Amino acid sequence: MKIDRRQEFWRIVRFGITGTLSTLLHYGVYLLALLWMIPAVAYTLGYGVGLCFNYVMTTLFTFRKTPTKRNAAGFVISHVVNYLLELGVLYLFLWMGVEERIAGMLTLVVVVPINFLILRFVFVRLDSHASTSPSTA
Repeated sequence: MKIDRRQEFWRIVRFGITGTLSTLLHYGVYLLALLWMIPAVAYTLGYGVGLCFNYVMTTLFTFRKTPTKRNAAGFVISHVVNYLLELGVLYLFLWMGVEERIAGMLTLVVVVPINFLILRFVFVRLDSHASTSPSTA
């Protein structure tokens, strides 16, 4: 299968836009929720809101696919792994004495690139096994 470099470039750009918006939404909800919740609950709430937004944007905008049970399942599984990693990194920073708001930001800086790699793998893998029709992305 030949890769169209221009098409792939714009997919990466769309992925960056989606990730940036999802991260900002996630972190904004986290900061707002910290006003009345403990960090783990606030982070989980932010993660959930960001996850829903991210799935819609990743599917429709980044990869230009139709939402299906298969790609939703792959997306959610990759994010469960990512969430556990994020929560672990968050608590590592908190254990190290980093202030709660800064710990949330540092967690994103560490884990977002890992999340990019996981999602890229999931969507490419699903694309290559889901159908025999050409990709529309």
